[in-house]
Amino acid sequence: MEPKRQVYLDHSATTPVDPRVAAVMSRSLTANFGNPSSVHSFGQQARAAVDRARREVAVLIGARQNELIFVSGGTEANNLAIRGLCEAAQQHGQHIVTSNIEHPSVRGVLETLEKRGWEVTRIPVSEKGIVKIEDVRSALRPETVLVSVMLANNEIGTIQPIVEIGSLIRERRHAAQKNLWFHTDAVQAAGRIQLNVDEIGCDLLSLSGHKLYAPKGIGALYVRRGVRIFGQNVGGHQERERRAGTENVPAIVALGEAARIARDELEQRSVEVRRLRDRFEAEVTRRIDDVVMNGDRDSRLPHLSNISFRYIEGEGLLINLDLQGVAVSTGSACSSGTLEPSPVIRALGHDDELARGSIRFSFGKDNTDDDVDYVIEVLVAAVARLRELSPLNKTLAQVR
Repeated sequence: MEPKRQVYLDHSATTPVDPRVAAVMSRSLTANFGNPSSVHSFGQQARAAVDRARREVAVLIGARQNELIFVSGGTEANNLAIRGLCEAAQQHGQHIVTSNIEHPSVRGVLETLEKRGWEVTRIPVSEKGIVKIEDVRSALRPETVLVSVMLANNEIGTIQPIVEIGSLIRERRHAAQKNLWFHTDAVQAAGRIQLNVDEIGCDLLSLSGHKLYAPKGIGALYVRRGVRIFGQNVGGHQERERRAGTENVPAIVALGEAARIARDELEQRSVEVRRLRDRFEAEVTRRIDDVVMNGDRDSRLPHLSNISFRYIEGEGLLINLDLQGVAVSTGSACSSGTLEPSPVIRALGHDDELARGSIRFSFGKDNTDDDVDYVIEVLVAAVARLRELSPLNKTLAQVR
């Protein structure tokens, strides 16, 4: 039987392409078919479209146009930022500082660098999922060349003290450690909260189009002017010789339009998704016992809620909700398929049971109050049904 309705609450995994963005991209497929590297008029028309999009993305994050490199998405942006910076700076040291709740694309590249002889210090987070600036300060060494701490976590939405980290890096530079840089993964934050790279004080910042209603396969890396990185794609002069390969003009144009719309609608979107999320959480805590809200309740993204439901498996709850037309997630989309409990939830100090029982609900600009009402009804029923079947729940009930 078909579900009564379909509700998409997995906007942290990906967002639907905005129809306005799709329309601009569609026009670009035929209007800007020239190679941006060609000197004739068709190529220069495509180049102009790329330049316009670059301006829009730069304005979204308060950067200069020539500080942006277009890439395929957040994973490539993180790889290019970290590996590119470290390879360019390895003569100054081979030590990196990061947090223990970074996205898999950051964790993966750092593990690769460790195999090549680099040292990585992973800072723990508090029970609310936030790093302490004192821990960052204590982790720095004379041979540290990079600090990479995400702006906002992809599973629990906590916003890290990146402005303070940026200030700390600048202090160390003024004090003599000039070869020290700061990267932040802003994939979850860009287009959802106000960002300004100068206020943050970062040297590199990653963002991805499909998190802000653009298509998949396009993203950008901000590289502050004067910061040297080694390109990972070679064999071409594109993107100031830092990312070889003919530019994906229609996708770049789409990202530019999505950035423009996000900038214009950011405040309105933030207010509305926060209202829906807060109403949802209030109903969950009122109607369902034994739930744990993961992460900080204040310093977090406005659209995201991560909740652990005791005595049940998150995967089972996800499947039950999906059968009722509700799309949610048990964690990072880039980690789906693993049977391991979420390392982010465990980093908060929770046990494996809570980690396995966590669900991420992430709201978007098109969600409504009717969506919240429907999700609450099917969620309450699904949790009750799964707990009735749970051996752990029955054992605890007997003990009581």
